[in-house]
Amino acid sequence: MPDEPQRNMTEPRRLGTRKYALAPGDEDRIRSLGRAVIETEAAAVAALTERIDDAFVQACRYMLACLGRIVVLGMGKSGHIGGKVAATLASTGSPAFFVHPGEASHGDLGMITPQDVVLALSNSGETPEILTILPIIKRLGVPLIAMTGRPASTLAREADVHLDVTVAAEACPLGLAPTSSTTATLAMGDALAIALLQHRGFTADDFARSHPAGSLGRRLLLHVADVMHRGERIPQVTLGTSLIASLEEMSRKGLGMTAVVDGDGVLAGIFTDGDLRRALDRGVDVHRTAIEEVMTRGCVTTAADDLAAEALQLMESKSINGLLAVDTEGRPVGALNMHDLLRAGVV
Repeated sequence: MPDEPQRNMTEPRRLGTRKYALAPGDEDRIRSLGRAVIETEAAAVAALTERIDDAFVQACRYMLACLGRIVVLGMGKSGHIGGKVAATLASTGSPAFFVHPGEASHGDLGMITPQDVVLALSNSGETPEILTILPIIKRLGVPLIAMTGRPASTLAREADVHLDVTVAAEACPLGLAPTSSTTATLAMGDALAIALLQHRGFTADDFARSHPAGSLGRRLLLHVADVMHRGERIPQVTLGTSLIASLEEMSRKGLGMTAVVDGDGVLAGIFTDGDLRRALDRGVDVHRTAIEEVMTRGCVTTAADDLAAEALQLMESKSINGLLAVDTEGRPVGALNMHDLLRAGVV
């Protein structure tokens, strides 16, 4: 029997696989398919505008009156959308969380209290796991808001409010994969969240407090006092100090600048790396020149209770890399530069 040819063990084994390389001309077809999906889903979302009606207002009324939490239910793809809807509600001032309907039948229904509102998502309106727990939800007496693609479904009929997210067609050419329907449901969830946000008077500061670790939270919550250098770490010299001694202070503190104060500690000016370059270009004697001869007077300052993001905007608009914070009497209380803002995540 002839020996079998040896297989190169470094090559991957291909069992039952098929390769679908693009043939010439396929690129246009791929682009057309992609555009068709976007157009189909965009049409599905656009159709929702006519359904922002009295039912939508009543759903918002229930949610605004809720003393507990908005409990979102959904199975499969609707569950994934439900998780996102719950997260959006929670981060925009409407406390909410997601409960898996399958787990609800095995103990998680205890997470729903009589002071809650239930928002159930089901494209068919016949999801068995949700229908199974409907009697318990009814017994609790909590408002039930349903979001389905079938207004005549069991869930739609049993709900206190039904939000119609019917779509003309799924973007999937097979009509099977939830695409347009999940996009429409997500858009309706966003509509609820933002309507509630606006009515509650939810502000950017409120949003930031819900996202303290995010970049927006840092920009809206961090103040200059949180990032500035204080006390002995503030580079500072008095009027009459020589330029060479001022440079030594700048070098010790490492901020690329030094405050210059008068005898009462009030800010008289600032000396920066840029001022040094300009002074050297003029050929000044660093040993014989007093700091007031080369400092910048009337310098830009900030306050310790200003937002760090405002300080960043000020530095960018003035094309400067360092900033002094002063109190109401003009005395330096802090110093910061662009590196401090970078480290704090404000930039």
